[in-house]
Amino acid sequence: MKANNTFTLAHLTDLHVADHRDIRLTDLLNKRFFGYIKWRLKRRTTQHEDVLGSLIDDLRSSQPDHIAVTGDLTHLGLPAEFQKAKKFLSDLGAPPEVTVIPGNHDAYVAAALEDGLPHWAEYIVSDQYKITGGQPVSYSALFPSLRIRGSVALIGISTARPCSTFLAVGSIGKEQRQRLRKILIETGQKSLFRVILIHHPPVNGAVSWRKRLTDAEAFHTIVRLHGAELILHGHAHRFAQAKLKTPGGYVPVIGISSASAADRHSTRRARYHIYHLSQTVHGWQVHVCVRSLGKRKEFIAQEEFRLL
Repeated sequence: MKANNTFTLAHLTDLHVADHRDIRLTDLLNKRFFGYIKWRLKRRTTQHEDVLGSLIDDLRSSQPDHIAVTGDLTHLGLPAEFQKAKKFLSDLGAPPEVTVIPGNHDAYVAAALEDGLPHWAEYIVSDQYKITGGQPVSYSALFPSLRIRGSVALIGISTARPCSTFLAVGSIGKEQRQRLRKILIETGQKSLFRVILIHHPPVNGAVSWRKRLTDAEAFHTIVRLHGAELILHGHAHRFAQAKLKTPGGYVPVIGISSASAADRHSTRRARYHIYHLSQTVHGWQVHVCVRSLGKRKEFIAQEEFRLL
């Protein structure tokens, strides 16, 4: 938080980094086979790594105080993709300046997260969590993550779970919800601006039934009782805006399109948001600047709007 009580937070999501150069037949004897076919038929023409390069260059000129990445950094959850995504994260910034949560593609098959998340651990762990060099990172111990920057609390939730072939659902789980409740109470008592980072949209209608958050209602109950100031998500591959009731009114719920999408449709073309948070005597103000992919694969200012 700057001296003038302002903080800028950039939000991007769904990088879908792919690396199939050394893929083996045994890698595809599971759900990955269908994801690989979808990539060959469609996504390799709409998800471009050079778009990610342009986005990173644009972010450097924007110089936000912090960057949040809300999941699906990989496409098939392959070891090579986790390593490649780590390179993109290092290009975004140092671990204290970037917060990451996983998405369903990062958990495409069982054990993908446990094997892959150590590559990103420094971008995930809570402030008080210590990483011992060379030691494995327990996936279940990482979430919800809590990173406090000035008067802003970044709360990372994992909804990434392996699921059956034609589903892309996510869930928070009872234990994580219990820890989330405690974090929201404690950060609320400190009057921090609480930003919840979650991959699956926690509201109805943002995605289809087969891509839903299965315990969304339980999440709603927690927010309704204990509050939050902003919820950011990915997964839908398009801009989405909703709200959830809290003790103090309503919390905005915002999702955006894939950060690597060179789609013909403007609603699904790559974009990222910069949230300008200002703390005043009357409370918090939130101003949003939208940066989206232009015709020449450069990012341009698209619009601005006020949330609070």
